Amino acid sequence: MESPCDMNQLFSERISVLDQDLVGGRRTAGRPDLQHHIASVIDELGRASAKAQQLSAPITSASKLQTQRHQLYLLKDAEGCRGRGIIVGFLKVGCKKLFLLDRHGVHVEAEPLCILDFYISENLQRHGYGLELFDFMLKHKNVEPVAMAYDRPSPKFLSFLAKHYCLMENVPQVNNFVVFEGFFLNRAVAQLRKAPPKKPDGEIKPYSLMEREAVHREQRTPPWPFAPPHSPQRWASSQCSQSLSVGSSPCRTRPRVAPSSSPGGKWDQSPQSPAVDRCRAKRSSSLNRSHLDFQ
Repeated sequence: MESPCDMNQLFSERISVLDQDLVGGRRTAGRPDLQHHIASVIDELGRASAKAQQLSAPITSASKLQTQRHQLYLLKDAEGCRGRGIIVGFLKVGCKKLFLLDRHGVHVEAEPLCILDFYISENLQRHGYGLELFDFMLKHKNVEPVAMAYDRPSPKFLSFLAKHYCLMENVPQVNNFVVFEGFFLNRAVAQLRKAPPKKPDGEIKPYSLMEREAVHREQRTPPWPFAPPHSPQRWASSQCSQSLSVGSSPCRTRPRVAPSSSPGGKWDQSPQSPAVDRCRAKRSSSLNRSHLDFQ
């Protein structure tokens, strides 16, 4: 990719490694004007890569590189453009936390180094630049290709991996990442952890058996207003109503508090309690005697 800027001034090495600082070498350190040109080069490369992959938006830009912990390997040809240098392509890598499936369908949590974007200018492809750039990254990161994950690799990239690194059989995943045979056995992926197995449906804890049985009995009997007068459901409702809040009480009425002067004052008994029945019987008997005396 040609540019009006002097690439040899922006990038001192044949392959430059850029991170959040956007520093292409010792010459650009502390030079905001040169870093502005570096950002323009990265944005142009990201747009070219997105166009080549037929993506709706670039996945590589200077702003994303500054906000993410990724690294960009940028390859230049110092002799191009009449000695001013040209950018051949770039490779972006970064670690990602992924949930993957092995050959047996077991979910595995891993955080491997991932290939996030890879682009070589169309007119410079098939000249060995891609292999040079990829090999440099492998040595710099001290990683094997089989131990990496690949984000949405294009058919050209898959052919490249099969030709140069014998990566042919991949393990199907449900996300956009591709991993190959040997990924789950490679020692470089030491941080692999099997995700905890999902509990089977309907599992009952030992201490909750009595509670579940009580709920089942309650579901099998009608609600307390429609239950028989001396049924356990109705008796349990009357006993529990003392501890229920106003909003959740079955009677939906505010409980009355006995006067504080009366000894042992507490909440009124439920209309269905035996104590209330006895009070009603005494009151009815007293009224009958009074009626007879009156006559």
